[in-house]
Amino acid sequence: MQVTILGAGIIGVSTAWHLLERGHEVTLVDRQPDAALETSFANAAQISVSYCEPWANKDAPLKTLKWMFSDESPLLFRPQLDWAQWRWGLQFLAQCNDAAFERNVAQLVALGSYSHSALKAVVAATGIDYHRLERGIAHYYTDQKSFDGAAEAAAVMQRFGVKRRVVSRNELLTIEPALQAFADRIKGGTYTQSDESGDARSFTQQLAALCGQRGARLMFGHDIERLDSDGQQIREVRVRDRQSGSAHVLKADAFVVASGSYTTPLLQSIGLSVPIYPGKGYSATLPLLQPEKAPSVSMIDDQLKIAVSRLGNQLRVAGTIELGGFDLSLDTPLAKKRCEMLVRRIEQVFPGVADTRTPEQGGDPQFWCGLRPATPTNIPLIGRLPLKNLWINAGHGTLGWTHGAGSGKALAELISGEQPAMDFGFHGMARAAHGASTSARLRVAQPPGQA
Repeated sequence: MQVTILGAGIIGVSTAWHLLERGHEVTLVDRQPDAALETSFANAAQISVSYCEPWANKDAPLKTLKWMFSDESPLLFRPQLDWAQWRWGLQFLAQCNDAAFERNVAQLVALGSYSHSALKAVVAATGIDYHRLERGIAHYYTDQKSFDGAAEAAAVMQRFGVKRRVVSRNELLTIEPALQAFADRIKGGTYTQSDESGDARSFTQQLAALCGQRGARLMFGHDIERLDSDGQQIREVRVRDRQSGSAHVLKADAFVVASGSYTTPLLQSIGLSVPIYPGKGYSATLPLLQPEKAPSVSMIDDQLKIAVSRLGNQLRVAGTIELGGFDLSLDTPLAKKRCEMLVRRIEQVFPGVADTRTPEQGGDPQFWCGLRPATPTNIPLIGRLPLKNLWINAGHGTLGWTHGAGSGKALAELISGEQPAMDFGFHGMARAAHGASTSARLRVAQPPGQA
């Protein structure tokens, strides 16, 4: 079968790899000159099965309202004159209850566990080196009330087979001694030994190169201009080379839309609507000044809701969600404030360990922002769209790196007529697993109005 994949982030490239594994012919298209140069470029670097949690929970509406008045809030809703944003927001609110949270967690953890196994298999088969650290993920709390609730959060994950456990401050310092300078602020934490970290961009680019070596047609630097549909299927996709300006018509037996947040406008062009909305996230990558004092365990800062991961001789700090459309600016006062917040926190927690100087002070922080494609449930859309040869693999929110390998494998299996070995409600696919009814499974998988 000939399959064309639109988008070469971690999701699209993983899909390509697993399709090649099953003997299909693959064309991979992306507007950037290489893979993983947008949402997968500089994320938090965590493979965090223990944090496969939806944003929507019973406390989210009040917190979101309160956070609207702070430029440094973890989740910042920026109201726009955009019906898509408000519709997404209403669907999100419908998920802010305990029953929905429990259902959504079950789906996210199932995909997370499946994906972690798929990632390990790809690494074992390819030997890709991407600053991988299999040291787990630690979550530290600086507020006693928040730490008191850590046991409940850990228990939720334990019910789904994830060994996230509560640890005292002293045990946390044993797990990661680099926190010693900040120890007097820490109340305690949680720790999941099975989680890991690594550079998503490096992994994805190397995997894309291996796809090319196995015969995939890599069409980087090509804009997707149009999907041509006859109402029953996609006839062809028209793309244009950014460098030469030449146009190309791509025909295939199947097409996969894995275009992150841009999946929504791309599908709207042929009359299809999906509940994916962009959440702008930021990161800073800082050179290490004292590598011997830097953390080797990836961490989550509960107060600021940010993640910190070591990537060789650099430290990556990432976080915050900004719901304000397709804005990718880094030079606005708001963007600068959110980037500065990340760097300031690193200096507070790990003083003198990384170069946190501003460019004006002679430093070289690598700031970045990307659009996280989120559904109201945070459950990605993986499966078939209404047109018979059109598939989707998008909507992974903040868990693209965690869910990437498994999402690619699962969709490759579905396209090949196989059934992925996990209990997950695939988009547009009527299947039941482990005794669950098809209708119940689809209700879990689809955001409101999409079942």
